[in-house]
This record gives sequence, C-alpha cells and structure tokens, in this order.
Amino acid sequence: MAEHWKRSFNALLVAEFLAIAGFQTSTPILPLYLRDLGVTDPGSLNSWNGVINGFTSLALALVAPVWGSLADSYGKKAMLLRATIGGTILLAAMAFVTSPWQLLVLKILQGVVTGTVAAATVLVATIVPPEEAGYRLGLFQVSVYLGSTFGPLLGGVISDVAGNRVNFLATGVLLAIASFLILKFVREDLVSSPRKGSFLSRMVPDPGVLATNPLLAALLFCVFAVQLGSGIANPILPLIVLHLNAGAAGTGSLTGLIIGAGSLSGALAAAFIGRISGRFGYRQTLVACLLGAVAFTVPQGFASSPMLLLVLRIGSGAFLGGTIPSINALLAHTADRDKQGAIFGLSSSVSSGGMAIGPILGALVANLAGYPAIFFTTAAILFATALLMGRRGGFGDRLGQEVPRGKASTEAAPVDPAGCD
Repeated sequence: MAEHWKRSFNALLVAEFLAIAGFQTSTPILPLYLRDLGVTDPGSLNSWNGVINGFTSLALALVAPVWGSLADSYGKKAMLLRATIGGTILLAAMAFVTSPWQLLVLKILQGVVTGTVAAATVLVATIVPPEEAGYRLGLFQVSVYLGSTFGPLLGGVISDVAGNRVNFLATGVLLAIASFLILKFVREDLVSSPRKGSFLSRMVPDPGVLATNPLLAALLFCVFAVQLGSGIANPILPLIVLHLNAGAAGTGSLTGLIIGAGSLSGALAAAFIGRISGRFGYRQTLVACLLGAVAFTVPQGFASSPMLLLVLRIGSGAFLGGTIPSINALLAHTADRDKQGAIFGLSSSVSSGGMAIGPILGALVANLAGYPAIFFTTAAILFATALLMGRRGGFGDRLGQEVPRGKASTEAAPVDPAGCD
C-alpha cells in the first residue's frame, strides 16, 4: 500500500512538472507567433494578444466547475488524463495554424479542455495518506512552480533556435510524456460513481456564504486584484522586451528568462513568507507584500533595458508570491469550517476571472496609453487593494481582531502560477 501511493505521487510530481513546463513554453513567444501569422500592426498585436490570453482564462474559469463535478463522479485520474491528452492534441495543432482566428479557437479550446493543476491537486489529496497531505501538497506546489519557471526559459530558447512553430510541437511532446506517466504509474484506488441530485447545483459555487460573512467579500476582491495585477503585464511582456531590445535577436529567450525568474522568485517568496507570516499577522504581512509589489512595479514603467526589467520583475514577483499564503490563511480563518469548500470554490472562480480580465485590460491600456501605463495601472490596483486591507476603523481592523496569529494554514486552496494550465 505504502509503495504504490508513493510511486503514484512521485509520478504525479514529474508529470505535472512536464505538463506545466509544456504549457508555459508558449508564454514568451505568443505575440511573436502572432507576428508570424501576419499581425504586424502594434495596436492589432496588443489586441489579439490580450483577447487570446483573456478568453483562454475565461474559458477555464467557466468550465472548471464542470470538470470538478465530473471528477467526483468518474474519477480524478480520468480528468487529469483528459487535461493532459487534450492539451497534447491542441497545443501540437497550434503549430499548423495559418491565421490568428485559428489560434484563438484552439486557445479557447485549451481553456475548456485543460486545467491540469486543479485536477492533479485533487488527485494528490486523494491518493496520499491524510497525515502526509500537507507535506505532499506543498511538494506538489514546488513542482508546479518549477514547471512554470523552466517552461518559459525552454520555450524562448526553442523559438530562437528552431522557430516559433517548433515550440508548440515541443509542448505536445512534453504533455504526451506527462500523459504516459499518469496512465502507466498513477493509481487511484477510490472507485467513483455518478452522484444523484442536480448537476447544475453541484457545479456552481454557492455565493450565499458571503451573506453571512461580509469580510469574505473583501478577501475575494483581494484575490481578484492580485490575479488581475499579475495578468495585465505578463501577456504583453514579449512585446515590451522586443521594444526594449530594439528588435534584436534573442527576444524569446530574454522574455522567457524574465517570466521564469519572476515565477521562481514568487515560488521562493511564497514558501518563505508562508512560514513566517503567522508570526507578524496575516493581514499585516499581506499589506506589506502588496506595498512591496507596488514599489517594484512602478519603476518597471521607466525601465530602459531588459536586464533592468528582469531585476524589477524578480522583486515584484517575490512580493506578489508572498501575498498568496497570507490570503489563503485569512480565507481559511475567516470562513466557517463547514463552508470552506464553498469559499475556496468561489476563490478559484474569482482568481480565474482576474486572470481572464487582466490580459484584455492590459491590451486596452497599451493601445490607449502605451506600454509604461500597463505597469502604472497594475501598481494602482495593488495600492488600492493594500489600502482596503489595511485601512483603520474598517475591514482591516475587524479582520485583525478576528484572525489569530499562528502558523499559515495548510488547508488553503492550491495556487496555480500557470494561470490556465
């Protein structure tokens, strides 16, 4: 018994690393691929890039509850295989598109079909013993973060060396390997059966829990704001790097390095701050991280070189990563214990909504006010959120009174740095 769950868990670690790395190989080159498809006008390029990224996240946000319901009825492993095999086919097909419309359709289908992080997280929680769950889920998150760090680096190099189309074929290969590992080595002992009751009532998160605890609304707004702030700039970073690099060769690799380094700093910060945030108070730590992210985001609007942008993105990524454990701990402490499933379901939907709107807002801001305004807009959103969470005489004080200091909760919802994978 002991051996097979450990083998399943280790296979999931490797498979999810490969899957996330595969999905993220296209992150630094999507705008460059759109240029290959004939979108050369800067305004149109910004718009297409924002719409494609936004609609992919929106599709994931809308369909994820459906897959979650089916997982309870037909098995978690089956849903994870659906995500990886579907991703293999769709991402490989993107190598053969001839127009931005075709790419948009395939990316929307990617959002509908995939979602490996959520599926794999639930599977890990199912197969590991209860006493190992916290530790093993933590290791799993490290695997996800490493995949989101390695993927953009690999994608940038592949595109610079072999071309943008080969990048999507490489993604298909990585996802195919992940599918094989899951199929061959992951074992799910729990036998699922279709449940009774209304399908619609099971797949939609219950918003009624907010009526009994108004503090949760502010926390969910914070979740939305952090994901919105993260999603505004990332999809347009390749175009910003291309501008700063004066169109020189190696833009894909540089963008991959910048995105990957930001993800890595966020992973390290989440692990470190998650361990110490309880000592200082979750609300205080959250406000400090939001303000730190603002301090590193504003100068990005004035960056004059890719290397300076890299340093600043590492700083902002670290502080944004540090907000996650504090937000999750506040949600876990503020919600009634018997309502935490509904709360984290709402949190997941709100998070995906922020990731969907972010790229569209980023494209709009870039077209209306230029690339620097993207960073100023992000900073304004994060600063307003810090004011909401920290203001005296209102929500900040009430939350500070209700949430005790202590260790960060291990029951928090999983974080998906990949966004829509």
